[in-house]
Amino acid sequence: MSVERKNWTVEQILEVYNTPLLELVNRGQEVHRANNNPSEVQVSSLISIKTGGCAEDCGYCPQSVKYNTGVEAHKLMTVDEVLGAADIAKSNGASRLCMGAAWREVRDNSDFERVLEMVKGVNAKDMEVCCTLGMLTEEQAQKLADAGLYAYNHNIDTSEDNYKKIITTRKYDDRLDTIKNVQKAKISVCSGGIIGMGESVEDRVKMLHTLSSLDEIPDSVPINALVPVAGTPMENQPLLPIWDMVRMIATTRIVMPKAVVRLSAGRTQMSLEGQALCFLAGANSIFAGDKLLTTPNPEFNEDMEMFRIFGLTPRKAFNGKGKLEHVSADHHH
Repeated sequence: MSVERKNWTVEQILEVYNTPLLELVNRGQEVHRANNNPSEVQVSSLISIKTGGCAEDCGYCPQSVKYNTGVEAHKLMTVDEVLGAADIAKSNGASRLCMGAAWREVRDNSDFERVLEMVKGVNAKDMEVCCTLGMLTEEQAQKLADAGLYAYNHNIDTSEDNYKKIITTRKYDDRLDTIKNVQKAKISVCSGGIIGMGESVEDRVKMLHTLSSLDEIPDSVPINALVPVAGTPMENQPLLPIWDMVRMIATTRIVMPKAVVRLSAGRTQMSLEGQALCFLAGANSIFAGDKLLTTPNPEFNEDMEMFRIFGLTPRKAFNGKGKLEHVSADHHH
């Protein structure tokens, strides 16, 4: 069966990506079945703990101070607000709560101390806790680990060549350095990217090549379809064809057989049939809940209905690595 390999070349990944579509879906499904439970889908819920007012100029992002997108800047949420959101997410079948703050990097201040409290609090609810807070130092990563952080999200977004067309306020190596710091602290890495930003197929393939060549392959790889937001430089990008998403999911699954491949942003624009093809191609995680930071996302109950139709079940927390798996009664039947 397929083994995790670190020696994929860009050419080999490109060849996979360009496989005839149905053949590619079938191959993605075969690799998925050989390495994962095909009827289990990990459900993550994302909350924006600090929205807007970010100094970065990421071309896709409505939270940058450089663009006028109607997203109001908010201060950091309180610990109680976040714990309340965690309870709702958990009762809706989410096993992971991801907390996103629109920061360029983490600063050692009272806001960071508050985030550490949030991490401790959500961790105590037996949910996997994930944060995405921008760039991190080794010391900060270690503090998050000590607070019980399970995963850290830091997307590489696109290929190194294309990156500078999208963001000028930091370098690609800054992204990779943060991922290294997270891995040194033994925190699970969640890293993927966005397609539909005007990049070439080669850019998509090179992004997967970078992820598959990291010292440790990320445990979780979110594949986002750009949601073009008025006011951002990408407001006029055409919507990503579903076939590109299906191809990308299958290719990601084949290149990183054991990673959790997450159907992330852009799911609102996908039909149920489109999402079914993504699951067939090897996706085994979704973001659920009403918002993905600032763009709409299907409601939890719609997602649970989709799971019912497809015969999928939400995966329990800590099923990857980390805490011993908690045995709890099945309450989603």
